[in-house]
Amino acid sequence: MGPLVVAAVLVEDDRPFREWGVRDSKRHRPEERERLAELIMTHCSWKVVFIGPELIDDRKGSISLNTLEIRAFASLLDEFRPHKAFVDACDVNEINFRRALMRAMRCRPELVCEHKADENYPVVSAASIVAKVHRDREMRRISEELGDVGSGYASDPRTRDFLEKWIRENGDLPPHTRRSWATAKGMLGMSKVSKLSHWE
Repeated sequence: MGPLVVAAVLVEDDRPFREWGVRDSKRHRPEERERLAELIMTHCSWKVVFIGPELIDDRKGSISLNTLEIRAFASLLDEFRPHKAFVDACDVNEINFRRALMRAMRCRPELVCEHKADENYPVVSAASIVAKVHRDREMRRISEELGDVGSGYASDPRTRDFLEKWIRENGDLPPHTRRSWATAKGMLGMSKVSKLSHWE
């Protein structure tokens, strides 16, 4: 549920990130991520791309979610035009990911593409923090609109409870939900089966 958010951070030197204790966003508590994000966004050039549920659903099987992410990475790199870029490969096959990214870009930086690069390079960790904080803020905005939706991740019981309740009361998925999301499709399908069974 909610958008996919991709971020880029541009710096000359990553030493401040090391001094601030920047790590992969998942290894920081929410309040710590917010504090670090403010430091990063105050002292660095940065940009985020939001890939909304509608765009993800509009793929209609023609392109993968990885391709959407790669296009977002490419747009950010083309905007910043760095000499060297460290990129968190969304494909476990780093060679294929690098080739796809190169095809999508106009600029030609030196590329370091690694799966889980956010665990190994402070600048990628910084970008992951900026992306996560922006996504969390968007999820809070959605909660103000719809009620407590939780984090929007399938592993979050609050998100699952919200979806089940919404589907039960409205017979459809709530706004800001990816219809192609397996969790949402499964819940909606179960709801329809339950209604059919009720009338058998």
